[in-house]
Amino acid sequence: MLTPTADLVTAARAAGRGVGAFNVIQLEHAEALVAGAEKAGAPVVLQISENAVKYHGALEPLAQATLAVARSCAAPVAVHLDHATDVALVRHAVQLGFGSVMYDASAMSYVDNVAATTAVVRHCHERGVYVEAELGEVGGKDGVHAPGARTDPDEAAAYVAATGVDALAVAVGTSHAMLTRDATVDFGLIERLRATVPVPLVLHGSSGVADDDLRRAVEAGMTKVNIATQLNKAFTAAVRAHLAADPAVVDTRRYLGAGREAVAAEVARLLGVLGA
Repeated sequence: MLTPTADLVTAARAAGRGVGAFNVIQLEHAEALVAGAEKAGAPVVLQISENAVKYHGALEPLAQATLAVARSCAAPVAVHLDHATDVALVRHAVQLGFGSVMYDASAMSYVDNVAATTAVVRHCHERGVYVEAELGEVGGKDGVHAPGARTDPDEAAAYVAATGVDALAVAVGTSHAMLTRDATVDFGLIERLRATVPVPLVLHGSSGVADDDLRRAVEAGMTKVNIATQLNKAFTAAVRAHLAADPAVVDTRRYLGAGREAVAAEVARLLGVLGA
């Protein structure tokens, strides 16, 4: 069932649980994510990134399909725009019915980030849409962010007060697009941020975090946990295995179906790790 992101994240934060947020690149991903959520009996956030929009050439076709999949799911499902730097794209997502957006002004100076994010928050809140933002430049995204960056708790609290954002992505040692699961997470910093920042914390780059450390991150104070690359690895491995086992196959449903099944299984497993 399509559910406001605010409801999922607020409830999880109050209960000390994690919320899994996974990226949709094509329809098979959306179908796999809700299948995994149903298997786990847990809520899930389906995210469409600005990069995925660029890949498809437009937001609306993928968005409408993802929203339809979300409505058909037995588990609570939120639909979210991820890492948007284009304000026009944010406004389009709001028009289409997304429950939340992540506006990423982290590459800007602090002053410009606050001004731009505040304007986005005003627009979204007037329409009942939840806003996530980023401070501290989480490592690895498109080569822009410094992998050693860390979010200062006092600056983060001031940023939330100045902008009015509903959730904050923070830099605590993770990095986007990691293929290995050996990121060194600063759990002490997560605890300080949780104590200082009044809104839910978001962990980006979570594919690089081992299962035990994902659990510890949630226990320390993370709520929304974004995972994309780990699922792409599962999808691609299943497709490769299917093609290797049956080199004559030409029906795309067969190997894409294998990828979809692999992602659904991994989503169910990860939701269990997060205590979702």
